Amino acid sequence: MQMPEPDGAIIARRVEIAALLRAAVPDAVIDDPAETRAYECDALSAYRCPPLAVVLPATTEEVAAVLRICHREGVPVVPRGAGTSLAGGSMPTADAVVIGLARMNAVLEADYDNRFIRVQTGRTNLSVSGAVDGAGFFYAPDPSSQLACAIGGNIGMNSGGAHCLKYGVTTNNLLAVKLVLMDGQIVDLGGPMGEAAGLDLLGVVCGSEGQLGIVTEATLRILPKPAGARPVLVAFDASETAGACVAAIIRAGILPVAIEFMDRPCIRATEAFAQAGYPDCEALLIIEVEGTPPEIAEQLQLIRQIAEGFSPVEFRESRSEEESRRIWLGRKSAFGAMGQINDYMCLDGTIPVSALPQVLGGIARLSAEFGLEVANVFHAGDGNMHPLILYDANKPGDLERCEEFGAEILKLCVEVGGCLTGEHGVGVEKRELMTTQFTLTDLEAQMRVKDVFDPQWLLNAAKVFPLSVSASRREGRNDRKGTSAHAA
Repeated sequence: MQMPEPDGAIIARRVEIAALLRAAVPDAVIDDPAETRAYECDALSAYRCPPLAVVLPATTEEVAAVLRICHREGVPVVPRGAGTSLAGGSMPTADAVVIGLARMNAVLEADYDNRFIRVQTGRTNLSVSGAVDGAGFFYAPDPSSQLACAIGGNIGMNSGGAHCLKYGVTTNNLLAVKLVLMDGQIVDLGGPMGEAAGLDLLGVVCGSEGQLGIVTEATLRILPKPAGARPVLVAFDASETAGACVAAIIRAGILPVAIEFMDRPCIRATEAFAQAGYPDCEALLIIEVEGTPPEIAEQLQLIRQIAEGFSPVEFRESRSEEESRRIWLGRKSAFGAMGQINDYMCLDGTIPVSALPQVLGGIARLSAEFGLEVANVFHAGDGNMHPLILYDANKPGDLERCEEFGAEILKLCVEVGGCLTGEHGVGVEKRELMTTQFTLTDLEAQMRVKDVFDPQWLLNAAKVFPLSVSASRREGRNDRKGTSAHAA
């Protein structure tokens, strides 16, 4: 993956820049080259580059102080939550300062009457629900990495999760943010009581991948926990059949809280890893519904009627908490299980649900063409696919073949009316594919938004936009020093 050449003049000033940072945030700067290697990549670990330095601020004011220094000195900045990005969204360059939010994990306010919680954005996703669980509430977006991933990263990538079919992704559950601009200005966007007047800047920031500023606080919608929930496991003798069943359920107007898909390679790996007791089949669906006992029974009856039209190998309905746990066990273990087998690249294309059979068939054909195995595990209810392409990082040419294969899958997603990403973001992984989905005019409009917030193009500048398209802006950043977002 090509990255721009680092600025040698900045690297030569490493000691001086670290001293400036230490003066602003004592005991929060890491600049020993051996220690910065811990931040050389995120979950897209095929690509690595130690940063110039790492800063771990504890407050919004400390973030602002660091950004003012980097803005004045012309030093690139890479925001980092928990480093779980699968698209290289927080991979640094050698001349960049990483600002990590791990120390910023406090709950600042919980308002149960008005159903919101305000947290620092280094807090992990799962711990947000943990903070309100005792009062009978939860935070809906639940990425597979929710045990580790940070709210700041969720906002940057507009993350979803298994239950986003019913409750929506991060943008549907985000009420307000505190944003620090590249020049150190602190602004508040949105509010807990509804949409603010004027431009929807909150909507612009959510999903912006650290291009516009660093979100240090977030006000999130919390919801009352449902009366009950029950999953079913439905097994099929073909992946395309499972995909067709998903389309039929959605077409019938049923809205489960989740519909998850796993194919045979993934089932085989998770059984070896977690022993969930899944059936011998080519593909399975985990479908979960919520509500009162009568509501759950009615929904499951309708789902069973639809599924039986596709001749399932097995229809397994949970009858206890333990059975529910075991139905979900393999799905929750899938990514760790696949990592036991081989290196893999996890993609994130989104398609219309009606196109699931077509795209699953296309992925199978591409797998045979490229000679690399694929395991499919994804949020089928909203068409957010996560093909896992297996490769050998120690075999010359395998990574490049994997990348080419992945690009063809994502192009297929766009061709059927989908898009390049559902929740992982673009980062560096899909950067050069942006022209597949967007015209140059589209990209120019997007880059003009970044120009307003970050005129010097110092924030995560080698991400999202194809390097050839953004080159003039990145190269001209020194000419724009001192221009503020508000002046633009």
